Amino acid sequence: MLSLVLRLIPHALLSPSLARALIVVAWRFRRLRWYARFPFLPLPARDYVRWRMYTAYGDRDAVPPVDDVIRYARWAARFP
Repeated sequence: MLSLVLRLIPHALLSPSLARALIVVAWRFRRLRWYARFPFLPLPARDYVRWRMYTAYGDRDAVPPVDDVIRYARWAARFP
């Protein structure tokens, strides 16, 4: 997933609205009580991400295409 994040950075730098949408989505995906577990970062639970990849792509270890993430982030950020 790190490679996906690195590929999303240039898109986010060119579009502030996309950067905001990606941050909103990342915040929604965070693990509950993330502040109480090492490494104390608002990261998503690994099992949750694997389940999402399985339901979307049929493979728990899939890495979504950048265009899919951008499309989803813009769609999801429209809802409070």
